[in-house]
Amino acid sequence: MACWRPSRPRSDRHDRTHSVRDYDESDAKVRPNPRGSRPRSKNRPSHEDAITGTVIGVDRGRLAVRLQAGHDVTAVKARELGRRGLVVGDRVGVVGDTSGADGTLARIVKRDERDHTLRRTADDTETAEKVIVANAPQLAIVTALADPEPNPRMIDRCLVAAFDARMRPLLVLTKADLDSADALRAAYEPLGVTVIETAMLTGMDGAPHIDGAETLRAQIADTTTVFVGHSGVGKSTLVNALAPLADRAVGHVNDVTGRGRHTSSSAVAIELPDGGWIVDTPGVRSFGLAHVDVDHLIAAFPDLAAAAEEHCPRGCQHLSAEDGCELDAWATTPDERARLDSIRRLLASKATADDW
Repeated sequence: MACWRPSRPRSDRHDRTHSVRDYDESDAKVRPNPRGSRPRSKNRPSHEDAITGTVIGVDRGRLAVRLQAGHDVTAVKARELGRRGLVVGDRVGVVGDTSGADGTLARIVKRDERDHTLRRTADDTETAEKVIVANAPQLAIVTALADPEPNPRMIDRCLVAAFDARMRPLLVLTKADLDSADALRAAYEPLGVTVIETAMLTGMDGAPHIDGAETLRAQIADTTTVFVGHSGVGKSTLVNALAPLADRAVGHVNDVTGRGRHTSSSAVAIELPDGGWIVDTPGVRSFGLAHVDVDHLIAAFPDLAAAAEEHCPRGCQHLSAEDGCELDAWATTPDERARLDSIRRLLASKATADDW
């Protein structure tokens, strides 16, 4: 039977007859770097030689850019831009092959700060914003007076987006030969919105022409104007009249639903013959305003903003006197009353999503 023996002290267990070698740095195993031993630099090229241009079209990762020299190039977004998206209207810096020859591809390496940003969300609860167009100072909301019937709630929501983006709004009414524009004028002119009526007529020679096109052309000359509107309201017909070389596809209105067919799938900038640009956008059925702050919207109307600052309690939503808004005391004349009612309609439209 094995007998128990006391264990040796810890120091005795490690007391061996051979010596133990001391380790140093030369014993460390270093994994070879297959990409080279030079550390990656965080410095990026400044691209001071980049040529300035403006994005005029986006199609599946390829961007059409009009350079300052006057010709167009096809480009892709460079890695330097990271996740920053590019939309029609962005002012960019371009390097690489900028000749514009067939088969060439340039790189967009810079994007300037945006002066105006027209945005929308999928609905009023969705936080993700979609930038529609950049650096356009004017928004033309195109709606028909009949066939299909106008939707004031959707007009309101587009106006909210325009005021939020500090864009000058136009309300362009088509098919004025089918119905009166008096009600819409009364609703929107108090907001400072320019209302333009157009109608498709037949001339003495039998050729169609758009009555009111000259008035609209004067409003959009020498600036960039974004056209938005539901398919079927005559937006593409207007664009073709203003820029004949655009050759935009024209849709039709369904006799049952009153809705039109989408005739464009992405925003595109179109140069006007006498100067200026139109940005034609696809028809939309909703215009979410989750990104718009009430105070930012009120600030678009300086006289109302001053009155709200003086009279209204902090956090006032300015919806009604019953809700605690004190702006009714400011609106003492019929014109001020009409203006306040119109602005409250815009504020109410922000709180409720609607479709075309």
